[in-house]
Amino acid sequence: MTDWPVAEGTFSLGDLPLHRGGTLSDARIVWRAHGTLSPARDNVVLYPTSYSAQHPDIEWLIGPSGVLDPRRWFVVIPNMFGNGLSSSPSNTPDYPDLVTAWDNVGAQRRLLAEVFSVERLHAVYGWSMGAQQAYHWATAFPDQVARIVVNCGSARTAVHNRIFLDCLMATLEAAPEHLGNGRFSAEPAGAISAFGRIYATMALSQDFYRANLHLTALGHPDLETYLRKDWVERYARRKAADLYAQLRTWSAGDIADHPRFGGDLPAALRSITARVLLMPGETDQYFRVADNEAELSHLRHAALRPIPSIWGHRAGNPIPNPPDAEFLRAQVRDWLDH
Repeated sequence: MTDWPVAEGTFSLGDLPLHRGGTLSDARIVWRAHGTLSPARDNVVLYPTSYSAQHPDIEWLIGPSGVLDPRRWFVVIPNMFGNGLSSSPSNTPDYPDLVTAWDNVGAQRRLLAEVFSVERLHAVYGWSMGAQQAYHWATAFPDQVARIVVNCGSARTAVHNRIFLDCLMATLEAAPEHLGNGRFSAEPAGAISAFGRIYATMALSQDFYRANLHLTALGHPDLETYLRKDWVERYARRKAADLYAQLRTWSAGDIADHPRFGGDLPAALRSITARVLLMPGETDQYFRVADNEAELSHLRHAALRPIPSIWGHRAGNPIPNPPDAEFLRAQVRDWLDH
């Protein structure tokens, strides 16, 4: 139970034409909202999900003493396509080859307008793939977003990041259960075991492991238990086809992938009118500080505030990490107030 209102539902979009071609048949978004929508409908913070996450996984930072205060903000969480709740390969037989961040934010805009009669957002807050969606929101609908928080994300998926994602896709494709094109005859347990171990190499930093925080901070007795409990079992909760589809979405992330910009990333960044808070993790190996530094010079109204942490990518999702959680809380609350 919570001390604030919580609502949830499923929004049906019908057959959704996609940014890269094709159609997502009978598209639907499963959503949850925390707090109360103000009479002026001006207190909405959109909080998109991240890779493989479903809304219960990311609600930890919502609360009166958390990052997003539901007594003040109406926090709407739209589950991303491919996460197993909204339209995904696991629940949509003809799920398309590629559903992009552009498709997600376009559908989310309809959700806000048609369900809540909301046309302008106070903010979009996102971590990782959620941060990619925040960037796409500010690019796609510049007049409808006042500010965004890009927490461990970037405007375009970097080549180094895409190579990592390709490794994960190749691991799933090598499974004997793989039927081709990201579909499986059964859940590939062996491939998921390898998948989780590969993920662990990039999600945390070398400094994190050197300090043995995987044992001391996370409470595991040994390395194998850590890999199994924190990574293999984490991804075994999701269907392999969904994991594969979202890898494709992540890899294709690019706010300049639009006829308006023709691939020109600086032009896409210059088109953003929202105030942009860039919060990379200092040791994040996916979305590097250098990526955000390069973006900063093209943004009209932006600040760069790296998270001083050795927790790598997980610095931006610091559930078991109070110092990083407090840094995140202070920076985001300040940004939402101005």
